Amino acid sequence: MPDPVNFAAGPVSISAESIVYVVDDEPPVRDALRSLLHSVGIAVADFPTIDAFFCCDMPPVPSCVILDVRLKGQSGLAAQARIGQDFGIPIIFITGYADVEMSVQAMKAGACDFIEKPFRGQRMLDAVSRALNADRCRRDLIRSSEKLLRCFGSLTPRERDVMGLVAKGLLNKQIATRLKLSEITVKMHRGKAMKKMEARSIADFVLKADALGLADWRG
Repeated sequence: MPDPVNFAAGPVSISAESIVYVVDDEPPVRDALRSLLHSVGIAVADFPTIDAFFCCDMPPVPSCVILDVRLKGQSGLAAQARIGQDFGIPIIFITGYADVEMSVQAMKAGACDFIEKPFRGQRMLDAVSRALNADRCRRDLIRSSEKLLRCFGSLTPRERDVMGLVAKGLLNKQIATRLKLSEITVKMHRGKAMKKMEARSIADFVLKADALGLADWRG
């Protein structure tokens, strides 16, 4: 059970900007974690079993799972791979048993943290903060990648050729020779491609091309 934690600012209103899922078959543990996380404004959804957790609807917001290693008739470690595959969100394991081998196994499989019961409230809050930040970064990266691919998908084949050759470091004159186009036409394609890619500069254009792996475009 977590120790009491004092917050000078008082309770913060709950929002759905992020959510923590708690999976533990002991109601007192779920109640304590819900109270602790609510006290700092974090929304919580708790479940007594892994199966109940897998059946829940998850909003697309930064999230993490606080998961008991040993559940009645179930294993948190056995569910770890499925959580990673289906949801991709960070896992904080909690356990009432000091088991170094188990903690090493969990961390090697990608767990965010491994915390023994009874745990200090601040220890848990720090772990949750790191986990939510990690998931926030993961979601931002996915959104950025998806947007980049959408922008690239809007380019014409010739604009893609020009972008790829710009990524290789070729000048407009060299690109014109390579593609058998006039230099003016190359500039036109490059300008349209930059606009569609929302590139603020040539350097930004090249960075986005590199992110797409275009340095090897057309060999």
